[in-house]
Amino acid sequence: MNFIGRRKITYFISGSLVGLSVVGLLLWGLNLGIDFTGGSLLEIGYSENPPSIQEIKDVLGKYNLGELKIQPAGDSGFILRFKNIDEKTHQEILAGLTAEKNSLIEKRFVSIGPVIGQELKQKSLLALILVGLMIVAYIAFAFRKVSKPVSSWKYGVAAVLALAHDVLIPTGVFSFLGHFYGLEIDILFVTALLTILGFSVHDTIVVFDRIRENLKKRKEDSFEKAVNVSINETLTRSVITSLTVLFVLFALFFLGSQSVKYFSLALILGVSFGTYSSIFLASPLLVTWQKLASRKKA
Repeated sequence: MNFIGRRKITYFISGSLVGLSVVGLLLWGLNLGIDFTGGSLLEIGYSENPPSIQEIKDVLGKYNLGELKIQPAGDSGFILRFKNIDEKTHQEILAGLTAEKNSLIEKRFVSIGPVIGQELKQKSLLALILVGLMIVAYIAFAFRKVSKPVSSWKYGVAAVLALAHDVLIPTGVFSFLGHFYGLEIDILFVTALLTILGFSVHDTIVVFDRIRENLKKRKEDSFEKAVNVSINETLTRSVITSLTVLFVLFALFFLGSQSVKYFSLALILGVSFGTYSSIFLASPLLVTWQKLASRKKA
């Protein structure tokens, strides 16, 4: 299959998706959860006769919880978000909700101060930047002996452009979900992005490594042909590996608890677009770069 010959189509698809993601992020940003803004999260469930959201609001109205958000979780559970509270208020809230419905079960309670939330935000951004820089350095070193017809550092840049694509699209999707459906992101979302970076670069390096081998074995072939052959030779491996991971992630999304539902969704998007970019974006970028350099020399 001639993947390289269709690279303009895939560039258009990737550019459109990244463009939409950037627009969403510029317009609405991300709906940050309490991990980054500070506050309290209480997840409760009822074994029978769950109350309505309005009934819960009526019970909690006397506690001065600030902006109260109540999100259904499953058939008989709720996730409550409000300002940061102490343990005494926490127990009073549980007592009030239990007095209303005796079957209450507390599933989790998290309380984070605003200072810690700000620190998490800064460290999360720093972690993403450092991972990107280390990936460029590693690929440039690993391919240091491959200098023709494309310099080794260009492999690193192509990989990072593909990684930016793989991270921006899921982030854009979560921006849209946050704006239209009120979905909040937490520290698990950052964990998902870091996992996506690792998975995506692993898939890309497999293709790059085959390109390096074919440049040595098939010296009579053009660079474009060598890259296309390399993609075809690694295609089955890439697709099967990704499908194996996706089966598990879909099981988590549909059968797992509410707390990991959107974590698995971020990974589903990242793994899918990571596989796509290793085939349709990272390697074709090398060919485009090589052709531009040849025209410049000519």
